[in-house]
Amino acid sequence: MIKFILMVNKQGQTRLSSYYEWLSIEERGALEAEIIRKCLGRTERQCSFMEYRNYRVIYRRYASLFFIVGVDQKEENELGILELIHALVETLDKYFEQVCELDIMFNLEKAHFILDEIVMNGAIVETSKTNILQPILLLDKNSK
Repeated sequence: MIKFILMVNKQGQTRLSSYYEWLSIEERGALEAEIIRKCLGRTERQCSFMEYRNYRVIYRRYASLFFIVGVDQKEENELGILELIHALVETLDKYFEQVCELDIMFNLEKAHFILDEIVMNGAIVETSKTNILQPILLLDKNSK
């Protein structure tokens, strides 16, 4: 089960976070700070998987953003999570047309909407870009 998803810039600032288990604000802040510090400190030649506390952390860097996913120690396939990260990036890229950090910052609700279409309650529910984007495109069409 997926426990959390973070999008972080190269300076370590969290741009988007989504948690699928309850943690207090203090715990979230401490968890994010430690995981971000560990991910940013790793070189490109190091593995994209690491263990932290009772999580297995899978991350990938796309341009100036790090996509970090925390999962149960033994339940999830790391390569499957890397595919999830890639599908999320491709979907954001298709919607925002060359997504960048500013797109996420200024359209945070849309980024959360897209993420919520892909992952619900810590489980991957959809990976088709067309099916993911259909509801948000309908909302955009009706709001104009």
